[in-house]
Amino acid sequence: MRETTMRVAVTRKLPDPIEARLKSLFDATLSEAETPLPQPALIDLARDHQILAATLGDALDADFFRKAGDKLKLIANFGAGVDHIDIAAAAAHGVTVTNTPSVLAEDAADMAMALMLAVPRRLVSGVRALEDGEFKGWSPNWMLGRRVRGKRLGIVGLGRVGQAIATRARGFGLAIHYHNRQPINPHIEEALQATYWPTFDAMLPNIDILSISCPSTPETRHLLSAGRISRLSRDAYVVNVSRGDIIDEDALAAAIESGRLAGAGLDVFEREPEPHAKLLASPNVVLTPHMASSTVESRNEMGERVLINIKMFADGHKPPDRIIPGLD
Repeated sequence: MRETTMRVAVTRKLPDPIEARLKSLFDATLSEAETPLPQPALIDLARDHQILAATLGDALDADFFRKAGDKLKLIANFGAGVDHIDIAAAAAHGVTVTNTPSVLAEDAADMAMALMLAVPRRLVSGVRALEDGEFKGWSPNWMLGRRVRGKRLGIVGLGRVGQAIATRARGFGLAIHYHNRQPINPHIEEALQATYWPTFDAMLPNIDILSISCPSTPETRHLLSAGRISRLSRDAYVVNVSRGDIIDEDALAAAIESGRLAGAGLDVFEREPEPHAKLLASPNVVLTPHMASSTVESRNEMGERVLINIKMFADGHKPPDRIIPGLD
């Protein structure tokens, strides 16, 4: 027996165990789509359901909320980032928004660390050389990269993901620097042996690797601009597991192509799903297809958070992961 009469619509194909739970608990409309639905289809779902289990790429902007009608009451986002949702418009139309912020950090940090190693150590170039039959045996000058240990890592956004990255990086002997709007808890800062920089610009010349883990907002769009790239050392690397639009990709590609920057490891792109052509072709860039949180464990845990948020809301309680307008 279902525990609620509220109708739930899912915008994308979710893991089988999560879909089974949704069907057992709610009057749920599932989806077989593997890519974002067009906005008219999202509006149709919203007009016929009180709850929308949304995913990255769903165009839930002000126009969506104007046309969605008054039945929709909750958007339970399957993911931590909510840059595809107009939070202010949702609030204005009486729609609560939740996300899944607490289950992605470890896997995202693993991917950041993987990119942090793959780029300076030329792992992808090495694999390609083997595949192309270029390896003729060991040589003193073969596939020379850069040592990671002892480098200075600068993290912009030392939240859950940033702290998990810092924890891993310390194990590889990196010195931790960070920029946030405010310093983190001094006990955490001490445990990470992290140096705080009040301004992003001041931190950039003092690091060897920049790792981006801040959220995408209007304020962080092109946070890493051409001017800021020029403040980095010519031997510096950039790693991004957050959102693609935080980096001006044209400026990044130009800097790497000219030798002004050593390289980059990117799991996200400015114009997804299309990677920047020059970045894709560069031997000094490693690109992965937005897979930082792509583990079985993470996807199931994300689904469980969605279920908890929906269940709490349906039972008349405030869901634990609700987004508060102005604080998202």
